[in-house]
Amino acid sequence: MRQTPSHEGEHEQAGKDRNFVTALARGLELLRAFGAGEEYLGNAELSNRTGIPRPSVSRLTYTLTQLGYLQHNPGIEKYRLGAGVLALGYRYLANMGIRDLARPHLQRLADATDCSVSLGTADRTSMMYLESCHGTGPLIIRLGVGSRLPMATSAIGRAWLCGVSDERRQQLMGELRAIHKGDWARIEAGIEKSLADYREYGFCLSEEDWQPEISAVALPLVLEGGAEVMALNCGGHSLKLTHDKLVKNLGPRLKAVAQDIINLLEPTR
Repeated sequence: MRQTPSHEGEHEQAGKDRNFVTALARGLELLRAFGAGEEYLGNAELSNRTGIPRPSVSRLTYTLTQLGYLQHNPGIEKYRLGAGVLALGYRYLANMGIRDLARPHLQRLADATDCSVSLGTADRTSMMYLESCHGTGPLIIRLGVGSRLPMATSAIGRAWLCGVSDERRQQLMGELRAIHKGDWARIEAGIEKSLADYREYGFCLSEEDWQPEISAVALPLVLEGGAEVMALNCGGHSLKLTHDKLVKNLGPRLKAVAQDIINLLEPTR
């Protein structure tokens, strides 16, 4: 179950910024409320998830349906994402030439290590896979494009945190603290360890942190002098990925892949 977000920030921003369009922000919040694997949501569910009053939700879902961003099922009086959202998503991915440049390098590493290798970016306090390549072995974690992982506990999320500015990281740490609350001491220690690993190795380690059976290495992909930060990870089942293999094999290989991608994107760097 997704947590109901607070709209205090929205109201505060709307009060300070005369250019902020609250109705547009609310419409986008409704689209974000649809989670992976969930097909239909009703107005009441959308109101509960977003904190937007139900009368406003009804007007927004009607408008989004008319524009093709939602589809309405009159039999159950619920909505699902429409073709308009899918078109925007594909357009976004198509415009990101980095996927095409990175894919061969990711696949070669996946084949050579029999692991899963992915490129991801941040979406609020989650990470989303933009590209994912897999080996052929039986102990492969097969998460595809669009899969979402928690920023605070996944290797790729912690790596992304290593790549952003100190100011941005501190801001996100505050948001993550509010989300994880009672478990924050353990999670914060894991993030601090990842920062230390990155300083020592040039990549982060996740040894059964996100899920008990998964271990991985990850590192930030810092582009355009820090204007764009993405992240790469390489992982698989913890049964075959020992600490030494992560540090001496997968980590250095992933660093080489990252450098190859940077050289293609920024050849004069």
